Amino acid sequence: MIVTLTAHPSLDRTVALGGPLTRGAVLRVEGTSTQAAGKGVNISRAAVAAGIDTLAILPAAADDPSVHELTEAGVRCSPVGPAGPIRVNLTLTEPDGTTTKLNATAEPASAELLDQLSSMVLSAARTADWVVIAGSLPPAAPPTWYADLVAALRRTPAKVAVDTSDDALAALVASLGRAAPDLMKPNAEELASFTGGDPHELEASPAAAAAAARRLVSAGVEAVLATLGGAGAVLVTADGAWHATPPPTTVVSTVGAGDSSLFGYLLGAERLLPPDQRLALAVAYGSAAAALPGTTIPTPSQVHPELVSLRVLDLTEGTVR
Repeated sequence: MIVTLTAHPSLDRTVALGGPLTRGAVLRVEGTSTQAAGKGVNISRAAVAAGIDTLAILPAAADDPSVHELTEAGVRCSPVGPAGPIRVNLTLTEPDGTTTKLNATAEPASAELLDQLSSMVLSAARTADWVVIAGSLPPAAPPTWYADLVAALRRTPAKVAVDTSDDALAALVASLGRAAPDLMKPNAEELASFTGGDPHELEASPAAAAAAARRLVSAGVEAVLATLGGAGAVLVTADGAWHATPPPTTVVSTVGAGDSSLFGYLLGAERLLPPDQRLALAVAYGSAAAALPGTTIPTPSQVHPELVSLRVLDLTEGTVR
């Protein structure tokens, strides 16, 4: 079972524009959609589509429309009394795939709410294969909250994956001695935030991205899946490093692509695939998501890992073979 924690969930409203986004102009809208979302929620959606048991933990009222929508979609939820209404994020997509996101902020989370979420995650972890902590911290949460939760989860049987950013990521990296997760999924910008590198250079150079990711592995993280946008992703473990590039993809919306990539890796782990094949599945899921509108999560029939190109990175020599 894959347990997901989405501590800062959202309603994602997507507006598909008929042309380029122009400030101050009157623009034509080709379509709109609204979906209960958030990184962990997206991963649970992908798990349901792939036939993997999942539990989504999130702050929401039991009768919230988002919870009803997720339940109707087959996602088993454990809502915890929220600090206020679920925030609404707005995404603007242009015909060439350019995506602009306007993310709102929820009400501040109380210490009681954070304790309830932590307790529910730790309880569910007793019977889980993976616990995924994904997304930003809710307002008023201490920067170390995710790191503290990872440290507590290390005492359970579950493996832990983390996908976060900003202060929560910085606090986790600073706490790897006591709170190293089994998997981290940074993008190039997030890698650069704690290595001091240039995110554009990391995205353009798989070897440089892998070298940055290896710093996390050296600090105790079992595997680092670093997504590089259109350049694919790299995977680094203590046993090696690999780079995967997606097949040619017509990008419609990048929202949810990183979450889909993370699920692809987890699905590969559930299937006991070797690391390079987990990476191929991750990139295939991410590219499939990018080809779909809004926050649509791909189904297995839309995912083609056989079309992903894989190569081994030799970080000792700085070369690729």
